[in-house]
Amino acid sequence: MPSDSVDGPRGLRHLGEFSALAEIAAAQRGLFPPPGPELRERARDLLGVLDLTAADVRVERTWTAGELSGEEVSWDVGFGPRTRAHVLRPREAGGAALPGVLALHCHAGMKWAGKEKIADGPEAPSPEVTRLRAAIYGGRAWAGELARRGFTVLVSDALGWGSRRVPLADMPPSALACVPAELGEADRYDVAAAHHEHVLAKYCTVLGTSYAGVVAGEDLAAAAYLRSRPDTGSVGCAGLSGGGLRAALLGAFDPGVEAVAAIAMISSYRDLLDGYVAGHTWMLYPPGLSRLCDLPDLVACAAPRPLFVWYGERDAILPPSGMRRAHTMITAHYRQAPADYTGVFADAGHEFGLPAQERVFGWLAGHLRADGGGPWR
Repeated sequence: MPSDSVDGPRGLRHLGEFSALAEIAAAQRGLFPPPGPELRERARDLLGVLDLTAADVRVERTWTAGELSGEEVSWDVGFGPRTRAHVLRPREAGGAALPGVLALHCHAGMKWAGKEKIADGPEAPSPEVTRLRAAIYGGRAWAGELARRGFTVLVSDALGWGSRRVPLADMPPSALACVPAELGEADRYDVAAAHHEHVLAKYCTVLGTSYAGVVAGEDLAAAAYLRSRPDTGSVGCAGLSGGGLRAALLGAFDPGVEAVAAIAMISSYRDLLDGYVAGHTWMLYPPGLSRLCDLPDLVACAAPRPLFVWYGERDAILPPSGMRRAHTMITAHYRQAPADYTGVFADAGHEFGLPAQERVFGWLAGHLRADGGGPWR
């Protein structure tokens, strides 16, 4: 490993006396090389991104709530239960075309809920969702607030969350044995799902794909559906943490996504090695990607399409050195179009609080268009 990121004698947290493994692997496997001109295509193949389609789309129900109108739609990607999603728009917009945003829910160790973490349906949010929103979203269902600002916002469940949950009956006994009996239904599921994610990632690897590749395939299908709607113009995406990773991968692999906002997620891999690996989902670690590039290279491979990255200087699960390195690397990728990359370092933790939301909402409004070249208002 480069001497500026891993000091062998000091050792790596969580590897301890085995830390020399990093130096040997770096020397023998050629980690984090400069990205080549075919990075997008090679990374898509390496991740095993599946070609999925949102087929047989159905409108399950509609509602209005305050300034918003909502639809619950569902579709079939070819495996598992139907994906359910919320489509939110300003009530007064009628059928007018609006700029579109695929709002991507986070991981956050909560898989019982998916889209509901960031978007209200006709029912009140559950206590678990309310608790999560207070902790990392400033108490706000941000997808609905974005819709109120004049967007068509689509929020869909990803593999393992919400309508795409893996039933407890299909999990191995080892996952179920870890669940405390005194927890409520949602919290019990989330404990089991945390252990089952390892199993799910193993299946994906054996099947020639990766957890990231399957979820990216689902997000590509969702983005294509959003673009197909007659009430939607240009399309961007945004998300926090695991949702930020999903946004970054979608931007890398879908040329039809015109603006990407990734919040509290982006770091170099090499800096994550010192004690930050354990705190993240398997989606962040597609097997073999570090032999192709470092993560910021992939995040920036869609340059010069507009990219917004929010870095929380008090983020407990991302290293400050990794965020700074990522910013430097992404800036270099955008050297021919510096105005199209916005990197913000803020006095914030691992969250998408109200100040960050306002900044991202304004940035999206400046980069996405409704049909006809202007906003609907």
